[in-house]
Amino acid sequence: MFHGQVEGTEIVVLDPRFKKCFAGHVRVERLWTGARWAEGPAWFAAGRYLVWSDIPNNRMMRLVEPSDKVSVFRERSNNSNGNSVDNQGRLVTCEHLTRRVTRTEIDGSITVLADKWNGKRFNSPNDLVVKSDDSIWFTDPAYGIDTDYEGDQAPEEIGGCHVYRLDPKSGAVDAVVTDAVRPNGIAFSPDEKFLYLADTGATHKEDGPKHIRKFAVQGARLSGGEVFAESTAGLFDGFRVDTAGRIWTSAADGRPCLRSRRDADRQDPDPRAGRQCRVRRDETQPVVHLRHDFGSIRCT
Repeated sequence: MFHGQVEGTEIVVLDPRFKKCFAGHVRVERLWTGARWAEGPAWFAAGRYLVWSDIPNNRMMRLVEPSDKVSVFRERSNNSNGNSVDNQGRLVTCEHLTRRVTRTEIDGSITVLADKWNGKRFNSPNDLVVKSDDSIWFTDPAYGIDTDYEGDQAPEEIGGCHVYRLDPKSGAVDAVVTDAVRPNGIAFSPDEKFLYLADTGATHKEDGPKHIRKFAVQGARLSGGEVFAESTAGLFDGFRVDTAGRIWTSAADGRPCLRSRRDADRQDPDPRAGRQCRVRRDETQPVVHLRHDFGSIRCT
């Protein structure tokens, strides 16, 4: 299998302000290939390793630096999807098969954080973000129960696809967005004053949403929710916001980077549709997940 820079992934700058982010020779670098469907990258800075989900293969993988060795991190991962690292350095995971959000403790044991809302099972938690106050905000579309491919086919119990907040002290789960069709990727702005949410409802509804919305954060509640960016090629899926406020997201024709003022800065064209993007906390190096591979783009 080929590793290294991927030909045809040159950077196309749509706004000159973005030129300073890349050296002219930069391309997407393939770090590994072999997943059936790669999602949910999470970077552990202390151990210098990356964990991600291979959903249909029901496993999680890990790449360790500086050797770049890849191995299976967890077999029978309950069709895990989105992952993140909490403020204590622990892995937090959305699981489709078990329809729950879990945390992997330092000793390797797994704690169930949430699996129901108002006594009814979630659909299939998809992606999540941990706020500085330790609250966990996660999306719950129905992709994991639509078919047996990435979970177990089952009817919805809640009757809607919502965004939830898990209180770190009480463990209470509150619905904070209830008007999304298929809420998907989720992330905060660097100052946590805003929350961005991708809605991929176009997969299930004709003329459905394929955009990112922007909400104002007011403690444990949200307001606003106007459309921040509309995808013109495929769907926005997982994304993250870097320390400069840029949104690194995915789309069918590359991985757009959006500034907080709504304008798309650039794309890096690639015939493979991007699925997920994660920005490492210790470096300005977005980790890009393609359908079967994952790679990175080195920024300056």
